[in-house]
Amino acid sequence: MQLGHGIHLGYCTNIHRGETWEETFHGLDRHTRRVREAVCPAGVPYGIGLRLSADAAGELAADRGKVDAFRRWLDETGCYVFTINGFPYGKFHGGRVKEQVYAPDWTRPERLTYTCQLFDLLCAIAPPGAEVSVSTLPGSFKEFITDEAGQGAAIVENVRACAAHLDRLRDQTGRDLHLGLEPEPLGWFETTPETVAFFDRLLDGLGRDEAESVRRHIGVNYDTCHLAVEYESPTEAIGRLRGAGIRVSKIHLSSALTLAPSTASRDRLRAFQDDVYLHQVVVREGTAVTRRFRDLQPALDWAESAGAAIGDEWRVHFHVPIHAQPDRAFFGDTRDHVSGVLDLLGREPGWCTHFEMETYTWEVLPPEMRSSDVVDQLVKEYGWCLAEFDRVGLRG
Repeated sequence: MQLGHGIHLGYCTNIHRGETWEETFHGLDRHTRRVREAVCPAGVPYGIGLRLSADAAGELAADRGKVDAFRRWLDETGCYVFTINGFPYGKFHGGRVKEQVYAPDWTRPERLTYTCQLFDLLCAIAPPGAEVSVSTLPGSFKEFITDEAGQGAAIVENVRACAAHLDRLRDQTGRDLHLGLEPEPLGWFETTPETVAFFDRLLDGLGRDEAESVRRHIGVNYDTCHLAVEYESPTEAIGRLRGAGIRVSKIHLSSALTLAPSTASRDRLRAFQDDVYLHQVVVREGTAVTRRFRDLQPALDWAESAGAAIGDEWRVHFHVPIHAQPDRAFFGDTRDHVSGVLDLLGREPGWCTHFEMETYTWEVLPPEMRSSDVVDQLVKEYGWCLAEFDRVGLRG
């Protein structure tokens, strides 16, 4: 929905199953319409953070009639699309995703084609002249990179090609279009220092006009869960990105699981294991990060054999509902990172206007944390987030 200072807030529809366009639209009509009715005042346009798989995007691109029908639905329901989550290319629910969420990565032409297609579709379905964004993976997964020089050069080339495509769309439509690369634990770049280093590489050797185009169209999708898992504070992380001249394209409002790794808390943590998503674990001893694990089970196995030297704190890449405190006897969360980011924006509005709640884990949450109806959970998340925007004077 539209808030003050030009801010657009939505929830990412990747929480709903949907790989084909028919399945995706079914989720919008069944769930998103109900959320809109519950949280958005009559007459206020309601912003949708859309997730389109490559298959669904291809269906829409090939059938203008489906695009026109979707635009009519948006008009009839008082909704609009302002952003698309283009990180998951293929299947995202109902079976093993894990590291395959990074495939194809930005070394592959399929990733470039898919991302450009998402922007083309946004230009067809978003309100005329409106600013639009797409979020995507941080180049690749660290374990996929076996040739840093060669694969890195391919990633840079493809991201630059995407910027050139967006420049052409800007000339044609007059829109502000931007792609947000999303640092994530064990992504090719995961921390803000690694992100700044990637952008230095992306801009290296470019002339003034081409560098200006890249800076305009390529930025960062700042996921509050991800940077909190890396133990970065909002002030240092946002400050580092903005100080390097990197655009904050979109902010994902999300919360991670934290714990002191006692035997009891690790036993409770097993309830968060699932066979669908990666749940990277970052271990800290004192103020130093000492270990990173690609998933929850390897971290738990290591703790069983490591004895007492298993760190003071674990942060787990598991998106827990923003409105809900996990079991206080065993866990904490990183909602303070969300609040910290909004504090910064409240003091200096305007450096980011696209916000998306992204708790995609509803189907794999432990039962006691899962609402009986996904719409109930989303409505509560809106309540928490809108109160935070109100607290810092950004709701309007």
